[in-house]
Amino acid sequence: MDRRQQKTRAAIFAAFTSLLSQKSYSKITVQDIIDTANVGRTTFYAHFETKDDLLKTLCEELFGHIISSAMDCTHTHGLYSDRNVPESVFCHLLQHLQEDENNILELLSCESSELFLRYFKDSLNQLIQSQFVDQNRQTNQKIPRDFLVNHISGSFVEMVLWWIKNRMKQTPEELDQYFRAVIEPIL
Repeated sequence: MDRRQQKTRAAIFAAFTSLLSQKSYSKITVQDIIDTANVGRTTFYAHFETKDDLLKTLCEELFGHIISSAMDCTHTHGLYSDRNVPESVFCHLLQHLQEDENNILELLSCESSELFLRYFKDSLNQLIQSQFVDQNRQTNQKIPRDFLVNHISGSFVEMVLWWIKNRMKQTPEELDQYFRAVIEPIL
């Protein structure tokens, strides 16, 4: 993708997230997006087939970036210039959320948050499956793997929502300790 296409795509993403902070997803039209992004209808459709496709792509980019960054601690965005890289992938993930590049926290708590929470949870499923359930599972062998993954990712999402609701008073390190204290016994 050339620079012009990247700029157009970024403008569409920015317009879309801005609109989502103002009204629900169901009330946003493609016309609203192209007007806010200042692009033509043809340009929009050259990048995305539908508004749903835009939503899916935005979520994949946002959550995919955070999840892959959490799994690969060498990709840190300067988060650790003054401190050590955390041992826990959950702490790393929480630090990325706290950094809140791309206004992810706003999307997770906006009027249309259920859409973003579903994508966030689906992204977490892959991380939890590979990092914990497949590698560290020592107890509860009779509980189906997909049940455990769903339970742990759902708990993480709910914890993040609780953290946002409480104005993020806890540090990522504190939340990581709470979360691991709850999930490690089931693994």
